[in-house]
Amino acid sequence: MKLSIKDSKGNAAGELDVRFELIADGRGTQAVHDTVVAYNAAQRSGTACTKTMGDVNGTGKKPWRQKGTGRARAGSFASPLWRGGGVVFGPKPRDFSKKVNKKVKSLALRKALSERLKSGDVVLIDDLKIAKAKTKDFVSVLQALGLDGNTNLVVVGAADKAAYLASRNVTGVELKTACLVNTYDLLKYDKLVFTKSGFEAVEARIAK
Repeated sequence: MKLSIKDSKGNAAGELDVRFELIADGRGTQAVHDTVVAYNAAQRSGTACTKTMGDVNGTGKKPWRQKGTGRARAGSFASPLWRGGGVVFGPKPRDFSKKVNKKVKSLALRKALSERLKSGDVVLIDDLKIAKAKTKDFVSVLQALGLDGNTNLVVVGAADKAAYLASRNVTGVELKTACLVNTYDLLKYDKLVFTKSGFEAVEARIAK
């Protein structure tokens, strides 16, 4: 499979041969699901916390004697029936992360990229040349590629400070290096914009 490469002005700049074979046998759908579920679970802070009867600050004295008052019996000021008392089976800090095997992650990344390639949602540019960290320069590149108005993931091969600073104030655009791209990223955005080096780096990750 060949992909056309454009320059930063939207003109044709060559072609790139895709090194890995597209998945056509239906494998990978479950891997994508498991990987995305695990990613979203890992974003949860898991800091929700409530106090049980043992955690509530206060005396351990019995509110009133067991018999003779005519009132309902009570044994603790921390009773969950009382205002300010403990919570029964309330949430406690926990780790929501899920384990996903490396091969499953790799299959999911490959499947996600394959589907986006089939859908025509991948755009290749030879290089993201941003001389100065100017937002208008970055936006002009997106406009030349016909991508303004979309949400875009821009993937570069190596960290580029000027490109990062120029892109961070553009709504709906995220710039990432190839080593940090995950399956969720490939599915989240309308269009995927790869520099040539960025695409080759993701290919290398998938080929491992």
